[in-house]
Amino acid sequence: MTRPETPAPGRLSPESTRMFLEAGQASGVVAAQLAANARKIEALAERLRENPPRVVVTCARGSSDHAATFGRYLIETKAGVLTSSAGLSVSSVYDASPNLEGALYLAISQSGKSPDLLAAVRAAKAAGAYTVALVNVTDSPLAELADEVIPLHAGPERSVAATKSYIAALAALVQLIAAWTEDAELTEALASLPTALAQAWALDWTPAVERLKLARNLYVLGRGVGFGAALEAALKFKETCGLHAEAFSAAEVLHGPMALVKDGFPALVFAQSDESRESVDEMAKGLRDRGADVLLAAPGEEGPGVLPSLSLHPVLEPVLMIQSFYRMANALSVARGYDPDSPPHLNKVTETV
Repeated sequence: MTRPETPAPGRLSPESTRMFLEAGQASGVVAAQLAANARKIEALAERLRENPPRVVVTCARGSSDHAATFGRYLIETKAGVLTSSAGLSVSSVYDASPNLEGALYLAISQSGKSPDLLAAVRAAKAAGAYTVALVNVTDSPLAELADEVIPLHAGPERSVAATKSYIAALAALVQLIAAWTEDAELTEALASLPTALAQAWALDWTPAVERLKLARNLYVLGRGVGFGAALEAALKFKETCGLHAEAFSAAEVLHGPMALVKDGFPALVFAQSDESRESVDEMAKGLRDRGADVLLAAPGEEGPGVLPSLSLHPVLEPVLMIQSFYRMANALSVARGYDPDSPPHLNKVTETV
């Protein structure tokens, strides 16, 4: 990839980008969203308890699909319902659809305009699914098409890199699943998420900027509900920093990818405080033993290479980590000579057919 021109000194700073401005709004966005959607979420949750779906299918692209991955682990571990990601080309290219009678179909989108996503939702409705749109633009074609709409309330997002809308999608999923499963502990923790997001935004991840400024390749690892954060971070490295990053489950990296790890190979590891923590910590140690330059985001950890992270309900810790990550990625983009708001070859709305 050819780099865009390096900005002239003083022309672009990390604090002057739209990405910085918009990502920093996540705390207020989530606070407004939780209040505005409370009754709507409770009504939908009651419907799901009275008519439990036999399966859940998610439908999304890009950052929204990473939110869907987070939702999959959340739904399967909390609600015990099999959850799968829809192959959008099944309907948009192959004009086919599986039997979705009794399925809950969750479509997640910032714009609600992508043709293949709309085709998939139409096919799902025709196949018997109950369709729910988690969408930021509430007068979009997706919002008009879905049986139920959960607004993300993220407000305008003009930077090509999705930030606050991604965090809003995560919060909406947590609010829905907590209400659906009547999880009082998660519901209580969710109420503190806006304040915690503001705190996460202020954490200092600048050591990662220095260590990744000259990097060419990178692994991002997570597991369980943290895997969606790893996927999202890898995408942001690519689109805003021109850095080739690949995300893997911490359980999968031994199945081939470890062969590329050599002295100095960088890896960013997300480790939330749940049942996956021990295995992720062991993987991080294994990477260090092989000479990797490991950056670890893990609440309660200290030492070289550890990035500060907040403790909260384990489901919410990856949300806080990605908020801290966004600030670092924005700064890294500028440090590498990029404009994070205008990645080369990318548009805000990707209209895949």
